[in-house]
Formats: sequence, C-alpha cells, structure tokens
Amino acid sequence: MRVRKWEEKRMMHKKMVAAFTLLEMLIVLMIISILILLFVPNLSSQKTTIKETGNAAVVKVIMSQAELYQLNHSGKVSLKILLEDGNITQQQVDAYHAYYALAKNKGEKPEIPED
Repeated sequence: MRVRKWEEKRMMHKKMVAAFTLLEMLIVLMIISILILLFVPNLSSQKTTIKETGNAAVVKVIMSQAELYQLNHSGKVSLKILLEDGNITQQQVDAYHAYYALAKNKGEKPEIPED
C-alpha cells in the first residue's frame, strides 16, 4: 500500500512539466513583432534595388545580342528584330523598357530602337 502511494506521488510529479507562462509568450511575440517591423521596410527597399540591378544587367545582355546580330547580319538592328529572330525574350524586352522608364529621369535614352 505504501509503495503504491509513493508511485502515485512520483507519477504526479512526472506529469507536471515546466512550461512557458502566458506572459512570457506574449513578451516573446512582442519582441518578434518589433523585429519584423524593423526589417520589413528595409526588405522592400532592397527589392526595388535588386530589380533595378537586374534590369541593368538585362540591358547589357540586349546590347551584347545587338552587337552580335550586327556582326552576323547587315542592316539595322531593333528590339523587334532581335525578338523575332529569337535572340532575346519578351521578358527581356519588358525589363529593357522598365530600365529606361526609370533612367529617363537621369537623361538616359535607349540605344536600340523599337522597330
């Protein structure tokens, strides 16, 4: 009989597990939310910088493709010709236009004509 009571007390003690209190959980969630609020604006500005850099790289690729086209063919080169010939994709043309839409404020003009 005594053994069973001791075992019961031991089992009751094992069932009690240390856990976080509600207050501790709220403090942790508050700290996480503050950190998120600090980093989200920074991430959105990084996204635009990355997009601009990517568009600038696409412009260089299109310029290289235009030079290669002029070496292999006689005549003028345009975005339409490069696209129809399969040298560039429509996504690259869109990135080219996006780059020069932003670069217009800086006074840059596209070097390759549309037609």
